[in-house]
Amino acid sequence: MYFATYARYWRINLLTMVEYRANFLMWAGFTVIYHATAIGALWVTLRNFPSINGWDFRQTAFMYGLWMLGHGLHNTVFFTVGNVPEFVREGRFDRFLIRPLDPLFQAMTVPQQIWPDELILAILYFCVVTAFAGVHVDWVLLVYVPLVAVGGALIDFGINLAIATAAFWFTRIDSLRWVFMSLEQEFSRYPISIYQRGVRVILAFVLPFAFMNYFPATYLLHKSEDGLHLNPAVGLLTPLVGLIVFALAYAFWRIGLNRYQGTGS
Repeated sequence: MYFATYARYWRINLLTMVEYRANFLMWAGFTVIYHATAIGALWVTLRNFPSINGWDFRQTAFMYGLWMLGHGLHNTVFFTVGNVPEFVREGRFDRFLIRPLDPLFQAMTVPQQIWPDELILAILYFCVVTAFAGVHVDWVLLVYVPLVAVGGALIDFGINLAIATAAFWFTRIDSLRWVFMSLEQEFSRYPISIYQRGVRVILAFVLPFAFMNYFPATYLLHKSEDGLHLNPAVGLLTPLVGLIVFALAYAFWRIGLNRYQGTGS
């Protein structure tokens, strides 16, 4: 039942995108410009320096590509979870509680903007940057990278779900979500080894964005891990970390859901 409902949801969204092609092309163009600007900033920074803590432009661009895969998959599949605070504030969330489907699943399948263009761009960019960075393509890469993308998407989803859950106590938290998104986008551009130790610990174990790209890139590029002096093989844990973050966020969601009293709207 869940799969059929989700497939129907996707069909509705895709039909909507086809109907409003100008809007889709505008957002697709914005996506390209945004990521091109981020990569351009990396190039400008590294043009004046041979490397940043041993990471040159090609390696940093590859690391950014790994982040794009997980982030793009999240925005394509899970992005609508960010609308939960709006549903709660407007009283629309109460409807989900009297229907037979899981409330979280319903919140995620309300027809909304989805971002398949970002995932498509991420895949194309990663294919190019893999060759550019001189990464050897073998069965390990072909199996490992999709798992990293799924793990990264779950990390993104878990953090956004935890933020959305806070709406059960605080109805206006929109700015909090955008703060976390901005932090992720900024800190994911560079290897965590350039930051102070406290920031490294946060990015590895509290808000584990480093598992979306830094640790996997360290493993794939056969580099030493200078951020926290961990074994480079820690990058293999990205799928597991994604599952843990999602499980913790979902447990928090269930707590918030059990305490939810409605807004009276």
